[in-house]
Amino acid sequence: MNQRLIMSSLLAALCLPLLAIAQAPAAAPAGPAVITPAKIAWLYLDQAIFSCDEGKREFTGVQQYVDKKNSELESLKKELDTLRNQLSIQGAKLTDDARADLEEQIETKDTNLQRFQQDTQKDIDSRRVKVTNYIGRKMLPIIEKIAKEKGYSAVEYINPQRDAYIDPALVITDDVIKAYNAANPVAAPKAPAVAPAPAPKKP
Repeated sequence: MNQRLIMSSLLAALCLPLLAIAQAPAAAPAGPAVITPAKIAWLYLDQAIFSCDEGKREFTGVQQYVDKKNSELESLKKELDTLRNQLSIQGAKLTDDARADLEEQIETKDTNLQRFQQDTQKDIDSRRVKVTNYIGRKMLPIIEKIAKEKGYSAVEYINPQRDAYIDPALVITDDVIKAYNAANPVAAPKAPAVAPAPAPKKP
């Protein structure tokens, strides 16, 4: 049984509203009213959050945590498999008390393994949602600013399962990522210190 902890996709847990840009009402025309169609922009929100520099940094940290916990999970599975193999090979030779003790150890480790996996997956999901909503909230005013500058009435999030086609000219994902990076610069990681080369020995 392949049991691994995962960092699942964003949109299932994302709690951000669609953005509608309030427009000041124009003065009433003297002639018949003219209805201007709304101009809507579209955004791959998960891509914007994952691809901005801060998102890359934060989700790299979450993925490192996932990898660490998967290593711990593998260790627990190996311990359990060792006990199961021991019972399979030596079970017939053990006393009733020794066999019962081994079976109890297996049951306890199996329960602990399942609990570890469930609790850690909840923790991973919580970390992912926290980062997603943190960046998403900071991104909202940037989305609004871009929409106002370009004259959009609203910005909607693209859902590939729902939206069959969207004019690429109306997609502002790259603009949002660029503006977010400019407003929230991420410092480059420091290069590891290099020890100075030893001085050459004098002959």
